[in-house]
Parts: sequence; structure tokens; C-alpha cells
Amino acid sequence: MIVRTRFAPSPTGVLHLGSVRTALFCWLYARHHGGNFILRIEDTDRQRSTDENVEAILEGMAWLGLDWDEGPFYQSRRFDRYQEVVEQWLQDGKAYHCYCSKAETDALREQQMAAGDRVRYDGRCRDLRKPRSGVDPVVRFRNPLEGEVVVNDKVRGTVVFENAQLDDLIIARSDGSPTYNFSVIVDDYDMGITHVIRGDDHLNNTPRQMNMLAALGAEPPEYAHLPMILGADRAKLSKRHGAVDIRDYEEQGYLPAAMLNYLVRLGWSHGDQEIFSVGEMISVFDIADVNQSASSFNPEKLRWINQQHIMAKPAKELGQALLPYLLKAGLDPARGPNPSDVAAAFHERAETLTQMAASARYCYENFTVIEANAAKKNLRPVVLEPLQAVRERLAALPEWTKEGIAAAIEETAASFNLNLGKIGQPIRVAVTGGAVSPPIDVTVWLVGQERTIRRLDHALELIAERAAAND
Repeated sequence: MIVRTRFAPSPTGVLHLGSVRTALFCWLYARHHGGNFILRIEDTDRQRSTDENVEAILEGMAWLGLDWDEGPFYQSRRFDRYQEVVEQWLQDGKAYHCYCSKAETDALREQQMAAGDRVRYDGRCRDLRKPRSGVDPVVRFRNPLEGEVVVNDKVRGTVVFENAQLDDLIIARSDGSPTYNFSVIVDDYDMGITHVIRGDDHLNNTPRQMNMLAALGAEPPEYAHLPMILGADRAKLSKRHGAVDIRDYEEQGYLPAAMLNYLVRLGWSHGDQEIFSVGEMISVFDIADVNQSASSFNPEKLRWINQQHIMAKPAKELGQALLPYLLKAGLDPARGPNPSDVAAAFHERAETLTQMAASARYCYENFTVIEANAAKKNLRPVVLEPLQAVRERLAALPEWTKEGIAAAIEETAASFNLNLGKIGQPIRVAVTGGAVSPPIDVTVWLVGQERTIRRLDHALELIAERAAAND
């Protein structure tokens, strides 16, 4: 058997974290078994589905690298097929027309609730022989009245549903449009889906769908229902817990591999391993290892994992990933160091690419304001002569290399009998405007010779003014 999984989002909203994790588990299961991953857009709700949301789903999947083997298929383009099955079931007695009005079904629901009974359709039109004039009927599936449906769930274990507790679902509305549960089973049957991996909010739909698949003469796929993702406060994940659209995380500078790594660990584990490459995930993932308990979204853990992936990524690839964030920050790579060199220098200090671009601003942009506390602590009259000396050595360098820069700083420190840090930190403050940066030789090299000399001159002027004020 070739494994065939599907991810079937509804474009009534954008692609959010819960949906992405479902897509990831479906994708990993198919890739692990050398099977096929199908993308299906469930857009039967034409009033709430939008082209913008479809684009958001496709863009999010593409950014994450969750490529599909077939699709995207659109349910809105398969209405003829759904109608064909409805007509056949009506002919075979597997479905029937229901003429109950909304007022009647509402009254039935209120009556059942008042009596403490299970709310469900009572089948009053199930054996109706004559149509009711002036009413456009819906079509209901004739669910078995006896027996049970056994769901051997790969996450939840065995779950048993009594048919007597299931009602006759509407499969086609009065305007002929198909309903969710019906179109899903026709699609799963036609597309040969072998494994349905989805959120556990769909578990109650499963016995109904299995009964309808039986009506099609089909063996049901294997099911795996995933636990929810909760916020840190253990409430259902919502907007207040952070970004909703997966593209927001791309905007914030997260690496796609880090997002997948974080999401795969929400409810799944492989020993004590925390950091996974995409290849490792494919190699070891098994849906049977998914935990039944809900997982909590932790933004701090996500940032930590992103930082681990930033540190592990080769400088050239990281520089290519950093480039659009530099541009977005208004920084011109043509007026500063190669992004790959910046990535190599800053990769241990940044949690996101947005943060890395912001930290590297002084490598591309001129500034005149130095942090007050850093200047007060480091740009003191006592360093005036050493700073002037290092400025002359750096200005005289025939080639601007890290080795030459390091030698100039070390020689100056030695000539004044200073600890390297006593001169390195004033240089850092002068050329970056702050007290934190990569190693000083790398920092100065990235800033460039012309900018470095100009900034040292500015710092020397500030120190001279401070000395004069003290006099």
C-alpha cells in the first residue's frame, strides 16, 4: 500500500499554527513512508471562503517547504461529482429528502434540550412517501440505526460510537450545495486517501464519515486525531497568544526549518532530542508517537529553537536568508559588508533574522549618536591617547583584514601597557555606538576602514570635549 495523506484547509481563514502542525504531521508521515501528500482546499463555504485566504495558505505552505505531490484540489470545482453521489444515494435509498423547516428543527432541538436528551435530528422525514409542496428539501444520509462504529485511532486508541447516538446528517443543502462531512468522504474516496491525520475536534465526525464511506462501498482510511495546541495559559490558542497567520513568523524573521522543528515537538517526541533538521524529522517521525495530551505554545521556546537553527545554518545560506530583512530595514548591502559575513559574525547573538538585521545596522548606516551610558563609561579622557594611536594604525593599514586589524589593536594595547579590553571596548563603543557587538576585530572589519576612521575621529572629539569640560 502506498501511503496517501492529505491536508485539507478551509480558506475561511489564514494558515495558523494548529493547521500548520496538522499539515506537517501529514507531510512527514507521507515522506517517511515514501508516499504522497495531497493538498485539498475545502472551499464549499463560498460566502466565507476568499481568494486572499487561499493565497495565504499557498504562500505559507511554500515558505515552510511543505511541498505537495498532488493538488491543490478545490472542492468548489467538484460539485458535479458530489451531486452525482447524492442522486445515486437517493436512488439506492441511502439518502432521503427532508422537508423540515428551520422552525421545526429549532423546536425539536429546544424540546430535546429541555428533556435533557441528546440533540439530534429524529428522522421524521426518513420514511416520508410524499414530498411537501412549497419546500425546497435538504438531503440527509440514512445512517444505520443499530450497531456501532469502532475507530481504531492511531493517537487516541480504540474509540467506540453507537449508531443509535448518531443522527442522519444533511449531505446537501436546499440549494444543492454539499456539506462538509459529505464532500470530505467523497474526496477521500476518490483521491485514495489511506491516512487521515487531523485535529481531535473532528473525532466526532469520524463515525459518521466512516458510515458514509461504507455506503460508497469503500474501506475507511486509518485515522489519527491530534490533540489541540493551547496557549501558555492553557486556554485555546487565539490571537492574544501571538501571531495568527504563519506568514507573520516569516515577517518576524523565523527560519522555516525552525518553525517546523518547534511544531513537530508540540505533542511528538523522539527521545530527548530537541533540535531536528527536516531530514531528521522525516527519518524518525511516526504518528504513533504522538501524545494524547494537549500541548502549550511557548514563544520563548520557539525563539530558542530559532536561534539554534540560526547558529547551525552555513553562513552563505544564512546570509541569503538575511538579505530581505536587511532590505526591509532600509539597509543597502551595496553600502556595507556582504550579508554572509554579517551572518557569520552575528549568528550566535540573534534569535531572529529581524533582530540580526537591526543589530547590524551600524555596519551599513552612519550614525552620530552614541549610547549615553556606553559613552560615559568607555569614552573617557584616559583613553584619548591610546584611541588616537589605534586610529593612526588602522588608518595606515594597506589592506583591511581581520588579521591586520587585530594586530593593530594588540600592538597599541601593548605600547600603552593596557589590557586588550581596556582599549577594545572604547573602540567598540566608538564604531558601533553601543557596548555590545561581535569580537572587536570582526566588528571593525565589518564596519569598514573609512567608516571606522570617521567614527573614531568623532569619538576622539567627544573625549576631547569631555576633557576640556573637566578642566
